Amino acid sequence: MMNNNTFLTAHGIIYGIFALGLFFIPTLIWPMYGVELNDKYAYFLSQHNSIFLGGMAAISLLLRDIEPGTLAKKLFLALLISNLLGVAITLYAGVTGVFIGFGWSDPVFFSLLAILSYYQFKKQ
Repeated sequence: MMNNNTFLTAHGIIYGIFALGLFFIPTLIWPMYGVELNDKYAYFLSQHNSIFLGGMAAISLLLRDIEPGTLAKKLFLALLISNLLGVAITLYAGVTGVFIGFGWSDPVFFSLLAILSYYQFKKQ
């Protein structure tokens, strides 16, 4: 599998791209998922979501040279939990019809990141 640096770099870049996209071009991104931004509050909530995505990116990128050990294990457990929450929430959105179209890629995406986080966790 990947070393910590490679995994955290990829993880941080992915989250960073989504953070920037949902902040600067939410009206282009959300419709692909079947979500309509129909007022300034929905637009703001998309930008607000970027706080957390950007934070995940920053944590991943700033800690990418972490050495294997107890602290790394805790980091990867936190990322695993975060990605499992992503699986649950986006799967719920898909099942209830909030996410349609490209929206079904999110549970798959979060599942992949959860699996990769689990493998990094086990390697520590």
